[in-house]
Amino acid sequence: MVSVELISGYQLRIGSGLDRAKLVKFMHKTYHELYPDRELGHLALTVEQYFSNKTPLWWVEWELLSGGALEQGSGGAEEVKSNPVSQSPKIGCLWLGNAIDQVSGDRYSHIFLLYVDPEHRQRGIGSALVKQAENWARERGDRQIGLQVFLANKPALNLYQKLGYQTHSLSMLKSLD
Repeated sequence: MVSVELISGYQLRIGSGLDRAKLVKFMHKTYHELYPDRELGHLALTVEQYFSNKTPLWWVEWELLSGGALEQGSGGAEEVKSNPVSQSPKIGCLWLGNAIDQVSGDRYSHIFLLYVDPEHRQRGIGSALVKQAENWARERGDRQIGLQVFLANKPALNLYQKLGYQTHSLSMLKSLD
């Protein structure tokens, strides 16, 4: 599979079944941004039920920190300072799954999670992750790809609309409290 290119300093790596705890952590980050006062323990159950070798996961790693960190130098210029971190930090992720089109019956790819740490946004990483998802879906023969985005998540809505995603259906809920 052809991986997408990320800007310099970032790399895309495929995840594994050993990444369950890290995936739960990233799901917590995502939902906590939108719903900071909510209990999110149920997200671990989502990962437990749906994460498998048929639902691939990719990580975006910040390569720069594997050998050093940017700091302000004495003249105001940024300098790379040594950092003993042995592994590049994960600053983003993409988790894909499967869905069934309820009209046609066709299987299609579904973006379960797309997350980029706030300090790394607006650098094309989210767009690259969506392109990675689309490439994966095409290579396995899917004719469409879907996702769910909360209406309150305006930056994500803008990104998906910019990339050509359109509203196909609406999820409607009514509180019974």
